[in-house]
Amino acid sequence: MSANAALQARRVAAVPRGVATATAIFAARGENSELWDADGRRYIDFGGGIAVLNTGHRHPKVMAAVAAQLERYTHTAFQVTAYEPYIELAERLNALAPIDGPAKTILFTTGAEAVENAVKIARAATGRSAVIAFTGGFHGRTMLTMGLTGKTVPYKHRFGPMPAEIYHAPFPIPHYGVSEEDSLRALDFIFRADVEPERVAAIILEPVQGEGGFHAATPSFMQALRDLCDRWGILLIADEVQSGFGRTGKMFGIEHTGVKPDLITVAKSLAGGFPLSGVVGRAEIMDAAEPGGLGGTYAGSPVACAAALAVLDVIAEEGLLARAESLGARTRARLAGFEARNDLRPIAGLRGPGAMIAFDLVTSRGSRDPDGAAAKLVTAKALERGLILLSCGIHGETIRLLFPLTISESFLDEGLDRLEDALRIAA
Repeated sequence: MSANAALQARRVAAVPRGVATATAIFAARGENSELWDADGRRYIDFGGGIAVLNTGHRHPKVMAAVAAQLERYTHTAFQVTAYEPYIELAERLNALAPIDGPAKTILFTTGAEAVENAVKIARAATGRSAVIAFTGGFHGRTMLTMGLTGKTVPYKHRFGPMPAEIYHAPFPIPHYGVSEEDSLRALDFIFRADVEPERVAAIILEPVQGEGGFHAATPSFMQALRDLCDRWGILLIADEVQSGFGRTGKMFGIEHTGVKPDLITVAKSLAGGFPLSGVVGRAEIMDAAEPGGLGGTYAGSPVACAAALAVLDVIAEEGLLARAESLGARTRARLAGFEARNDLRPIAGLRGPGAMIAFDLVTSRGSRDPDGAAAKLVTAKALERGLILLSCGIHGETIRLLFPLTISESFLDEGLDRLEDALRIAA
């Protein structure tokens, strides 16, 4: 029996089936854009731990910062004994975030925890309770964030009832038949039929949807939301958990729109593989919660803070924002060639800013009818060929590419070669 098979048998016996794993391989070692499994097989990693590894597996600068922090202390709980790495990271995030006026940052552990606390802060700041989210959005698996998430299976199935005072508007995706006007009209219907705008604390959305299929909110739509929020005193929350830290060619995805939110949630690639998240927002809003109302035992781990400070250095020193654009252009050019070929499975909808790139598997060339089964087959074939690839989308039809921004052109091309082979009809 192979090492992977033996570990899979142990996993089935020891771990509940509710936590799914996209592949049946088990990691043994990672280095930048490469991963080796328990059987010693090498893979090009286009999944990045679900957008966590913008700076790659085990970046030397991140590893060195973590090693140095481990020699000092690993934990004190910021609520008991504070420490400088937390403060320094907050200062740097405050300076980077596209927030209007002075900003403050609080740190947590997971993306869902960041979103929950952004809602808590918004409720404390406004004295209101309702929240509006969008279909297709993913905000987490906790009870509150599950309620905010705009996809039923598998995230809400059998876990009801959902939290109260959460409302969903359709996210504008033209090829699904939803225009920006439709979305704004739906918001007006929500205000007229479900909850008055004076009771809404926040509107939350991903500037580029992650699990929903890498659909980006346009500048005009974001500006319309900003105007709506300003009109009614509603706070605008940008969930940048997946789209932040260089993935889109900007530090934050919302920077492509020119709109400034009131609160930003961050996580994933913030700390290069170490668990860390946060909320960055306008200082007066962030100060609304009473002392003791926010926090967490492991929130803002000093080890993760050290990693995050190194990640921010790497993004700046290695020019990863510009690199996201160049790698993205290289990738889109290659994928555009795939669209025109009859020997490959039909794809459509090539999209995404920077290196946050996706395309859809469709039932026939020239159509936009989603083919989730084909996408599942392609990810499986890619794995057989040594490429870790993730799908997403409302119908599971979308292939998303999340290679490290530190990947070499040669390894990027190698991964795209393997993707091409996985798309081949006769393969």
